[in-house]
Amino acid sequence: MRRHPTAATHMPPESVNPTLSWNLARDLAEVVEYHFMVNALLAGSIVAVMAGVVGWLMVLRRQAFAGHTLSMMAFPGASGASLIGIPAAWGYFAFCAVGALAIGRFSSRAGGSMREQGAMIGAVQATALALGFLFVSLYGGVLGDLESLLFGDILAISDGQLVLLAAVALAVLAALGALARPLLFASVDPDVARARGVRVRLLSGSFLLLLAAAVAATSQITGPLLVFALLVAPAATAQLITVRPALSLALSVLFGLLIVWLGMGIAYFSIYPAGFFISTIAFILYLMVRMSVGLRARGPGTRRFRATPVGDAAA
Repeated sequence: MRRHPTAATHMPPESVNPTLSWNLARDLAEVVEYHFMVNALLAGSIVAVMAGVVGWLMVLRRQAFAGHTLSMMAFPGASGASLIGIPAAWGYFAFCAVGALAIGRFSSRAGGSMREQGAMIGAVQATALALGFLFVSLYGGVLGDLESLLFGDILAISDGQLVLLAAVALAVLAALGALARPLLFASVDPDVARARGVRVRLLSGSFLLLLAAAVAATSQITGPLLVFALLVAPAATAQLITVRPALSLALSVLFGLLIVWLGMGIAYFSIYPAGFFISTIAFILYLMVRMSVGLRARGPGTRRFRATPVGDAAA
């Protein structure tokens, strides 16, 4: 793992380039020996839990494209914050919130047409990318940090950022807990929910804002371009395994934690960034489960398997 400049100064020379051994206990002790790694592991765990829950609902609601667009909003947010000299986290949350409001507004105008909604969301995404590169061009000093803006810098997580991240995660999870029943109902069958008096549009907008907060927080760990590693892969993998909502949600969180811990543990003993390993492990896990489901469906003596969305089981 490439060391953050401030982190390397607090490490003894022999530990700047650690090597993986066959002694698992020694390797684990070395990983948690330094404060910056403890912060990174705690931040990754917090994000994994939040992203596992929010991502599960995002996949269930078929709003992966909206989530991807919100992750793109983090790029102009971070670069714009650096341009005017404020903490990047402020830019993440501000631009993601604006993007969520824009997507919610445009989607409601597009009505029920998925094609029109997709076009509107795509326009928001293109505008976000254009603004991000404009901000980078206006302030050449950002160019040197462009990689960290796009792919995150988990080793730079400070105590203050960790507290903020935990507060955001608690707020998002508490809000989702309060909205759980009507939100799940509206996600599974919005037409029936609307007929029974559920305020579907308000719930949709509220969820987009919560998704924006989760994306902004996750982007500080994986970066805007890799945010889907924790938002989509664990949830999609869990929903392939079971159609039971509670078990699927629990698996989504478990997979997120597993991906983060493995990715960061491997990255510590590598020269490559944690985001690469987190994304790769997430993809491999999803691919393995997907292939397993496919083999089960084609296996001899079994009836052909058809994946059933979690929402259908919940209904």
